[in-house]
Amino acid sequence: MRIAMLAPISWPLPPSGYGPWEQVAHNLTEELVERGHEVTLFAAGGSQSSARLVETVPHALATWPENQRRRRQSLDAGTGLLEGPPDARVLEQLHIAQCIERAAAGEFDVVHSHLHVHALVFSRMIRCPLVSTLHGAAWVRATHPILNAYKDLPFVSLSDAERQFLPGLNYVATVYNGIRIDDFPFEPDKDDYLLFAGRLAPEKGAAEAVQVARTSGQRLLMAGMIEPQHRDYFDREVRPYIDGKQIEYLGLLPQADLAPIYRKAAAVLFLIRWAEPFGLVAVEAQASGTPLIATRFGALPEIIIEGETGFVVESLDQAVAAVDKLDRISPAACRRNAEQRFTTTHMAKGYEAVYASVLR
Repeated sequence: MRIAMLAPISWPLPPSGYGPWEQVAHNLTEELVERGHEVTLFAAGGSQSSARLVETVPHALATWPENQRRRRQSLDAGTGLLEGPPDARVLEQLHIAQCIERAAAGEFDVVHSHLHVHALVFSRMIRCPLVSTLHGAAWVRATHPILNAYKDLPFVSLSDAERQFLPGLNYVATVYNGIRIDDFPFEPDKDDYLLFAGRLAPEKGAAEAVQVARTSGQRLLMAGMIEPQHRDYFDREVRPYIDGKQIEYLGLLPQADLAPIYRKAAAVLFLIRWAEPFGLVAVEAQASGTPLIATRFGALPEIIIEGETGFVVESLDQAVAAVDKLDRISPAACRRNAEQRFTTTHMAKGYEAVYASVLR
């Protein structure tokens, strides 16, 4: 098949640290190329791919040169123009347009968008199908007007749970995200520390992870991004407990540095407070043979095999109790869960079926 992969432009592909949507788009692209498809990847400058790569903008939004990103708006007396930082909306429109123009010229059998909702408005300008993976976009109520206006288009959910955000869309399949499982080597012998990996945000349960570690007396390693809007939360709810001994913050780590920490963790704490549509951290941990202690939100009950690869809990007290039951979990069962359900091969086969279905 001739597939156009329309990736987000917040980060280059593959992302070096944060960038879950970009990571999924990269994993899928590489697997589809390996399976013999003709894939054209539309992505930001600095990306790398075995597909035909079209760099639609010179830099990813998050890696745009600092002096240009932070440039203040000012009037240029010589030209009379208002100068300032790059406009993300303009860059994203340029990104989409380059893909859509080539699709309109008949270059592709299908366009696959990972770009939030912004490509939907162009769908009726091309003859080939536009498939959209939501990546949780419908969680934001402000996106609903555009999603409802194009609800007849084919949408793919990352989990069955994701559909609760907006049940009326034309969901053609649920396809779980897949990881390159060899990037997360199996480790049966665990250390005694717990791990929190992800954005240090209220809905991700960073403060709850700290509470579980302090109550259980276990060490806790924390890795992930602190976004500007959550700096006050981090300073208030997390930072006071970071002592470099029981609780340690490692910063935002690239996948290669995070993988060995997954391997030795006694468990990953995934105490989210929102209906997360998937959770790459969860399956990366499982691939490493590491159990999960997670709240009953979003896709987590679909990912965890209760009592075999982790525990789904209803409260912090139950999470603390689960720490004492980790010796009941077989690391081999965790690894098997990832191998049998969450690899890039499983993901690619799922999307191949989606493409075939919409083309019929």
